[in-house]
Amino acid sequence: MPCVHDVGTPAPEGFMSMKGKDRAALRAEAHHLSVQVHIGHAGLTPALLASLNDVLRTHELVKLQVAKAGELSAKEAARDAAERARAEVIQVIGRTFTLYRENPDLKRGELPPWRG
Repeated sequence: MPCVHDVGTPAPEGFMSMKGKDRAALRAEAHHLSVQVHIGHAGLTPALLASLNDVLRTHELVKLQVAKAGELSAKEAARDAAERARAEVIQVIGRTFTLYRENPDLKRGELPPWRG
């Protein structure tokens, strides 16, 4: 299962690093996705984290957006959400970021789950 770490630094022991080619392919796929999870002024609450885990379990690739009034920046929210959901940060643009977490239990067909 991919874990989060800063992209510019070597992966610590026990963490998997996503290859640039894989990250680029997921960025391209995420371009067409709509925001599925909104992070409000309360930040990453336990209820929001449970919802994020459900979406990651079914779709693997998820786009999130941070509220303008929130105290967290998108980079801080992305790092925190990825760490708590054990996901990989794919991209951060403005107030929007994308996370990926592989679900080995999903049946692999021709289309990825976020396209289905």
